[in-house]
Amino acid sequence: MLGGTELKVCVLGLGYIGLPTAAVIARTGAQVLGIDVSPHVVETVNSGRVHIEEVDLDGLVSGVVARGSLRASTQIEPADVFVIAVPTPFGADHVPDVGYVLKAATAVATVLKVGDTVILESTSPVGTTEQVRDFIAELRPDLKVPGRSSGGHADVAIAYCPERVLPGRILVELIDNDRVIGGITPRCARRALHFYRRFVRGACVTTTARAAEMTKLTENAFRDVNIAFANELSRVAETLGVDVWEVIRLANRHPRVNILQPGPGVGGHCIAVDPWFLVHGAPDDTQLIRTAREVNDAKCDHVIARASALIAAHPGVPVACLGLAFKANIDDFRESPALKVAVALAQRFGSRVQIVEPYADTLPSAFDGTGATLVDLDDALERAGVMIALVDHDLFRSVPLEERCDKHVYDTRGIWPDQPAVADSRAMRLAS
Repeated sequence: MLGGTELKVCVLGLGYIGLPTAAVIARTGAQVLGIDVSPHVVETVNSGRVHIEEVDLDGLVSGVVARGSLRASTQIEPADVFVIAVPTPFGADHVPDVGYVLKAATAVATVLKVGDTVILESTSPVGTTEQVRDFIAELRPDLKVPGRSSGGHADVAIAYCPERVLPGRILVELIDNDRVIGGITPRCARRALHFYRRFVRGACVTTTARAAEMTKLTENAFRDVNIAFANELSRVAETLGVDVWEVIRLANRHPRVNILQPGPGVGGHCIAVDPWFLVHGAPDDTQLIRTAREVNDAKCDHVIARASALIAAHPGVPVACLGLAFKANIDDFRESPALKVAVALAQRFGSRVQIVEPYADTLPSAFDGTGATLVDLDDALERAGVMIALVDHDLFRSVPLEERCDKHVYDTRGIWPDQPAVADSRAMRLAS
């Protein structure tokens, strides 16, 4: 059935990864059911609309829903392939929480049958896929589960295959990027490989589930460590009175140097979270990874302190915080350092603070009671005398010098290298 057009697929979780994945699979001719705990999400998808911002996703979802290839529900149904794409946050002391994954596995177990394939896509601590296997084995003793049955034969296949996509390019990268597919057994990996070949043009490489889990965490920890170097370098440059953006630009002219750009911290559900999964799994062997996380978190606190000092130095002057998203040109605020900075400033300076975020219609609930308001960029440029650039949205980059030359600017993203040294704006830009 995996190769036929009558394939039935159930995607659990219709968020930033689950909904695009479900739509891409549905485009292949499979019958896809998307499961979500939110009735609003289910209703939105079934009406052919989307609840998240992603390039071309609205048109794709509208098309596959209209053709009857994709529908959504809060209740699971039997299928041939189950794809789990639910959140994996961390709790107190950065301990990973796989509760949503295990809850999804519990739901899958209620309808699982011989011949089915279960694939975990959620970024997870090493060993989570085995937990899913064990969970299913306990709930369904009537099924022979891979790694838990004698003779190597199993009734179902269980595998792990993490996404590795960039917001804003998800639909393209779901298809074109290479995939690492880790099976509980080699047979499980091959079953999952057969499924992904329906819609993935990139290379599909098989391995063990544990290796695939660690690969995903390694990719994001690598980026976090490199960003930490850039963020630490920005603070060194501030102390020494040097323009960090110029230093990085010049250093990157070396053929074997590629320093990333500093910012107000690190955000998103992946890079800001996944390294802690490695630290939790091997606390005595992750000194560098832990330190990188601490450096990036401390950078956010540093930006709050410097921005507060700039605002306090100009009593009564309206303030514009530019951006809440964790990166440019998306509407995703998860673990966003920009959001953390803006909320902290709003809590301290109240109604003086105006928020500009082109990808939001309303302010997040964290601003409730602060007096901060959501305004458009033109209003902010007209009214605000202090500007805190927190996200490098294209809209913000487009602001010409003549519209900001008289502002007191703290540019944490280096989007305005031509900003003149009016009052303390130069110092604030270097401080990032």
